[in-house]
Amino acid sequence: MKTTYKFISIFSLIAILALTLATPAQAFDGRAGDDIEIKAGEVIEDDVYITANNFVLEGTIKGDLVIFAQTVTINGTIEGDLIAAGQTIIINGTVTDDARIAGALLEISKTAVIGGDVVAGSASLETQDGSVVEGDLVVGAGQTLLAGNINGDLQAGTGALELSGEIGGNVNAQVGDPEAGGPTPSMYMPQSDINFPTVKPGFTIAEGAKIKGNLVYTQSKEIKFPANAVSGKITRTEPVVDPAEQKVEPTPAQAAMTWTFDLFRSIITLVIFGLLLGWLAPMFIKALMEKAQTQPAASLGWGLVAYATFFFAILVVFVATIAGGIFFGVLTLGKLSGTIAWVGTLALFIMVAGFALITAFLTKIVVAWLGGKLILASIKPELAEHKFLPLIIGVVIVSLLVAIPYIGWLFGLVIMFFGLGALWIWGRDLWQARKVTA
Repeated sequence: MKTTYKFISIFSLIAILALTLATPAQAFDGRAGDDIEIKAGEVIEDDVYITANNFVLEGTIKGDLVIFAQTVTINGTIEGDLIAAGQTIIINGTVTDDARIAGALLEISKTAVIGGDVVAGSASLETQDGSVVEGDLVVGAGQTLLAGNINGDLQAGTGALELSGEIGGNVNAQVGDPEAGGPTPSMYMPQSDINFPTVKPGFTIAEGAKIKGNLVYTQSKEIKFPANAVSGKITRTEPVVDPAEQKVEPTPAQAAMTWTFDLFRSIITLVIFGLLLGWLAPMFIKALMEKAQTQPAASLGWGLVAYATFFFAILVVFVATIAGGIFFGVLTLGKLSGTIAWVGTLALFIMVAGFALITAFLTKIVVAWLGGKLILASIKPELAEHKFLPLIIGVVIVSLLVAIPYIGWLFGLVIMFFGLGALWIWGRDLWQARKVTA
């Protein structure tokens, strides 16, 4: 159900944005390491910023806690806000103000008390019997199990929702199909220190649950609730189906027409870009074709290397941007942290856009032009040096190969790796030549 997943995505993004937009305080306690613990009896008067593998709070933080860790365990008291992101987040203690948490597995245990609102984005959220959320709960999750008390309103977008506690306000829930199949979210989650709860698909209100306000829920089927479970008005809305999801199988004639149109569009686009490149950078195109022709096996092999290297470079830039932003944010150098974030984002955009253009156009143009020249050279050698005829013939052949049903993608991969490898070898040789000259 597309609306549910949109709802989940929106609130997951809200939780993550709340983490990234948090402004560093003027006074704070910053700590980083593998295992960090604030021991019982320790009282920190300032805001606290933590990056760790495992973090445990047993003491008291008078300000806010901003934490990025694999496992976060809150046993003590936070008198400000909790802003946390990690794989597993467990709240056993008290958060006086709001909690904004994002992770794979979130647990608000039976001893937890949260004085404000909770905004959560996760694969699974559980509030255990005995827990208290004094404000509202806003959650976007794969599954949600609510056994504790929520004194405010509940806004939920989730694939599975089970309610057995008490909601003091209104409930607005968009829930997945109760007959949805497939594995549970726990199948995809890494090992954790807490048990992953099991929630059956759809919306379930257990015996003893209570909604004191109105209930508005969106689901494909009407739900039977226990008597007197909802004090206010109950409203069910049908899921909104995106017209784009209502696929209509085309007739064979329509499918053939679409295939022909796409093929024609691909040929025209590649010819235009090829002629433009041949006009602006003829020596560059000629050098790439020479590398591909003289070193075909090496071009294919280095193409695989270039493809893997690109994604590794993306990961390095992304991690460096996040680490730099957190580091300078902890040092309260907000402007420098923002600059690093913008520069990193711009670098990622340029890298992705450039790689997309190279793989979508340049590699096909180089292979097509070379293929057209070789074909014409074997038939009528004087035509092989024509300004644009080899390009047109090669583009038609390449486009036909890529458009073949079921196996065209394989030809597309080979062409892409072949062209990437020629570009890699050209760049490597150019770099080595400049080093020798220097």
